[in-house]
This record gives sequence, C-alpha cells and structure tokens, in this order.
Amino acid sequence: MKYYLVALFDRDSYSYIERIQRNMCRKYKLYKHMPVLHITLEVIGDPDMDKLIKIVSKLLKPYKRFKVEINGAICFDPPYKSVNLKIENKGYIIRLARQINDLLKSYKFNVRENIESWDLHVSLANNNYSVRQWSAKEYVAACRTAKKEDIHKMVTIDRIALWKPINNKKEMLIKNFQLREY
Repeated sequence: MKYYLVALFDRDSYSYIERIQRNMCRKYKLYKHMPVLHITLEVIGDPDMDKLIKIVSKLLKPYKRFKVEINGAICFDPPYKSVNLKIENKGYIIRLARQINDLLKSYKFNVRENIESWDLHVSLANNNYSVRQWSAKEYVAACRTAKKEDIHKMVTIDRIALWKPINNKKEMLIKNFQLREY
C-alpha cells in the first residue's frame, strides 16, 4: 500500500482555498464529502511504519511553520482530469520535499525516483473519490475557469501528516507532525 506525506494548511489558509474548491465542486456536483486540501510531498510504498515515523519526526523537529506561494492553476489531463492550484517550487517547501525524498531513499524506502519532475500542487477537483465522473467538456471548462482566476496568494503550512490513501478523514490520518511556532 502507498502512503503519503502531505503538507497541511493553517485554518485561515485552508478556509481561503476551500472556498475555491467548494465553488468548483458545487458547480460540477463532484463530491458528497470534499477531499482534504493538501500538498503531497512524498509517496512511500509499503514502509516500515515505525521506522518511517521515527525518521520523519527527527527530520521535521527543527522546522517551523512556513509560507508557500500559490501561483495560478495547473491541470492534469485525462485520465486524471484534475484541476489544481500550482505551488511555486521554491523556498522551504521544495527544500523539505527534497530532504524527505533524499533521506528516505538513503534508508531504502520505496519513494519517487525523480522528484525534480514533480509539480507541487493542491488538488481542487478530480475523479478520485468523486460521486460521478465529469465529462471532458466540464473538465476543460473548469480548467479554463481556474486558470482565468489567476490566483496568487501566500498561504501557511502548519503541519505535515502521514496518510493512508482513503477518503475518510478519521481513518486516513496515521500521524501528524506539528511544526513549531515562529
């Protein structure tokens, strides 16, 4: 099974992004329960959970909350049909993603081979866990609308989490790694 290390937003940042997500998902009637907004930092295949938690806890110990920049929209074409907010690959977020990837590789965890080709993003809407598949026409319209909005905003990351890949908020969380206050 694959597990995900994700960056999560503070309350104000989450509310801002959630309004965008809610408007899009309501318009296209995609979800009964909207997925939790996040930035995927790493995907780990079949890890030794105790070892993973220990390594990640140690790595994140000195990290404080930090800001990331949303810079417009990015869309992933079929089969994903995913509309996302693009996160700038710079600063704390990309350094953290590289450190996690390099460290876990050194401990022989099954992680992504080439992190440089990964676009950091916040998924607003896609076919995963949706109550219905959206049509190609709806996807193109949603993508065009998101790009036209041209959203630029700084948002705050206040914790990193380890998740199971299920859309049940109570069961997907394995471990929260709270980042220190400024």
